Amino acid sequence: MGHDVCILTEAELRAAVGLDIPTVDVVEAAFTALAKGGVVMPPVMSMELAEANGEVDVKTAYLPGFDGFAIKVSPGFFDNPKLGLPSLNGLMILFSARTGLVQALFLDNGYLTDLRTAAAGAVAARHLAPETVETAGVIGTGVQARLQMQAAHLVRPFKTLLVWGRDREKAGACADELAESLGVEARVVDSAADLVMASQLVVTTTPAREPVLQADWLHPGLHVTAMGSDQEGKNEIEPAALDRADLYVADRASQTEVIGELRSAKAAGLWTAGLPAELGQVITGDAPGRRGADDVTIADLTGTGAQDTAIASHVFKLLEGSAAGTVISA
Repeated sequence: MGHDVCILTEAELRAAVGLDIPTVDVVEAAFTALAKGGVVMPPVMSMELAEANGEVDVKTAYLPGFDGFAIKVSPGFFDNPKLGLPSLNGLMILFSARTGLVQALFLDNGYLTDLRTAAAGAVAARHLAPETVETAGVIGTGVQARLQMQAAHLVRPFKTLLVWGRDREKAGACADELAESLGVEARVVDSAADLVMASQLVVTTTPAREPVLQADWLHPGLHVTAMGSDQEGKNEIEPAALDRADLYVADRASQTEVIGELRSAKAAGLWTAGLPAELGQVITGDAPGRRGADDVTIADLTGTGAQDTAIASHVFKLLEGSAAGTVISA
């Protein structure tokens, strides 16, 4: 007895789903589920392939109330550009939470991961950033730099955007693209310090192993989302900043201890306060969020399997009854 499996390519997925408020809402629902319990989310399985300058991450989660669960495989092979290939690719498999049968195979090359990661940034901004954001800043110039700013703009429509990156030319291209797509004034700045000082909302989007944001740059009325640290060696925020902020929130506390900013802070002996609150707990009101306009808040997003299940389920629902994709009998 066979069953139908829907296979979708990156191009088909791009045509079907984009970065919008419904996508942000479904990722927010994943954080809410995490706060309520009943979620089954094993630790990230991470494999480093040093010889190939590569890494592979595997994430999954079961969320109560969701019809399916996703298993996501994300390879990153960073010498690929020399071969004319993208450094990131990957796929998601959606299973029925009732029968365990494969429902869909999303050959997205990381597109759905990019979307849900950006949407998570919007969720953090929605619940932690000051009510009014005039100026936003992004540290980094890649795909996530662009998507994180698009996501932030959905929930905090800033007027000015500052971009800083190690490569000024790439920073310029990023700023030009965002100025056009968001209809904001965007410009490159010469120093990350100046960017942070002038912004109310900053997102760090780098694979840095040495901090790109220093504790001394924090100022009243600032929210920072760090989303680059997703491996043990990575660190974007100077450890002292976590303790100095009025509020430090994790997407999943047990994960940030191992692969996020919290790992670096604990290793430096600069975090002794136990496990931080999680974003889901702030959303549900089980943990305090921003108390006032002058608070300094930091969100540490390491990326969770819960977000992968949420976005995969969202896409599957969106496409139900449509002719998109190739259906095979498994």
